[in-house]
Amino acid sequence: MIDTWNSLPKPDSEEIRQRLETAHSRLFAQQMQMKENRLPVLVLFEGWGAAGKGTILGKVIRNLDPRFFTAVSMHDPTEDERRKPFLSRYFTQIPEAGHFEFLDSGWMSEIIKDRLFGLLSAKEYKNRIGSVRRFERSLTDNGYLVLKFFFHIPKKEQKKRLQLLLSNPHTAWQVDDYDLWENKHYSKCRDAFDTFLEDTSSSSAPWYVLDARSRKWAELQVVETLVTAIDIALKNHALTVPLIQNIFPLQKMPKLAEIDLDKTIEPEAYKEELKRLQARLRTLHNQAYLRDIPIVIAYEGWDAAGKGGNIKRLTAALDPRGYEVHPIASPQPFEKSRHHLWRFWTRLPKTGHFAIFDRTWYGRVMVERLEGFCSENDWQRAYNEINEFEKELTDWGAIVIKFWVHIDKDTQLARFTDRQNNPEKQWKITDEDWRNREKWDAYESAIDEMIAKTSTTYAPWYILESNDKRYARIKALKVVIAALEDALGNA
Repeated sequence: MIDTWNSLPKPDSEEIRQRLETAHSRLFAQQMQMKENRLPVLVLFEGWGAAGKGTILGKVIRNLDPRFFTAVSMHDPTEDERRKPFLSRYFTQIPEAGHFEFLDSGWMSEIIKDRLFGLLSAKEYKNRIGSVRRFERSLTDNGYLVLKFFFHIPKKEQKKRLQLLLSNPHTAWQVDDYDLWENKHYSKCRDAFDTFLEDTSSSSAPWYVLDARSRKWAELQVVETLVTAIDIALKNHALTVPLIQNIFPLQKMPKLAEIDLDKTIEPEAYKEELKRLQARLRTLHNQAYLRDIPIVIAYEGWDAAGKGGNIKRLTAALDPRGYEVHPIASPQPFEKSRHHLWRFWTRLPKTGHFAIFDRTWYGRVMVERLEGFCSENDWQRAYNEINEFEKELTDWGAIVIKFWVHIDKDTQLARFTDRQNNPEKQWKITDEDWRNREKWDAYESAIDEMIAKTSTTYAPWYILESNDKRYARIKALKVVIAALEDALGNA
């Protein structure tokens, strides 16, 4: 695949100059069209050391409005970044709608280095490739234009450029030990590059392999490819994306109407169990921290079902330095302008820590679906996107626990009325709560579908019967304890 640059006819210098001038002017004009059409563009530069990625990146962006692009040089992951899922630092970099994001190196470089230095087994490499393909497809399905360029130069050309950089004290810093190792092991690296390019090139996010022996010629290839791809994307921006069949194993779940909500616990028994279970969870949290096991707990449920009180009893057992609770409200403008999962990727815990979400990524298939905040294609696609997201978390080693806090309609009405009539609780009730209650049946149908399509074997749903809040709290603690004991026993 790398040799495809040999077949590209290189124009003469005057033609390159004229075409560059035209292409740069067109790219500048496209920025406003991108902003108006809310088209986000992610551009990845990969390639050999000294192939000129940084230089050409500087030339590509020189005429663009700096308010609407970001350029980032992706370093090797830090220790903190390695304590997050592999895709985390790339997902957090995706651009806002209407903006460019240029990455100088990225997921290809990280995977290739880890593979070449034996940090990834064949199975782990295959899993990383699957993660990359799903990541890129999810972006393009959600309206992103993803462009990936590989800058190719022959071994002798690379060696000459490295020597030239090293000969000047002002440029020697640009050459690191890996660049020299790469040139020395050129054939081995080339094979790894070829395999990766073939494994991750798709119709929606193909690789463009560039002849980078001439920097002007490489610059022209990049800019003209950008211009053409953006024109096509602007024309096709509103097209519906085909839905993908679920490939993840599901476990059968009852419908909400089938749940027995008469389960209770006596007050004295509750106090004793609460104390015992919180002590056990406190011990397990310490063990999970020492074993670097991350825990992600998602709470969804009916309004007034008791999510807040449930979370409070759970966190009371945890070391406050080792958890964070994320109350999720309507997305802010900067969150709306990115992939709907972006604001959850940015809130994931480090290894050994808890992240507890009060409302979650399931808003897309409930509130956003029923209130018309996204298209039908958007929420239909989201089931698979959510399953993929949770699979990334569990493949990383996280425990993922999802609670639906369940009550019946009469119990909700009683709690709403109590809140409305109690001055100390009135802040808990809003007009929106009453409006949502009017759509109870529609929500129940959507929730049944959500649970059926996303209760995977690796991230199942647990129903917390919460007509008796105390019973629900005890059950939640037992579920979390059982999951931690299982993970610690298998770690």
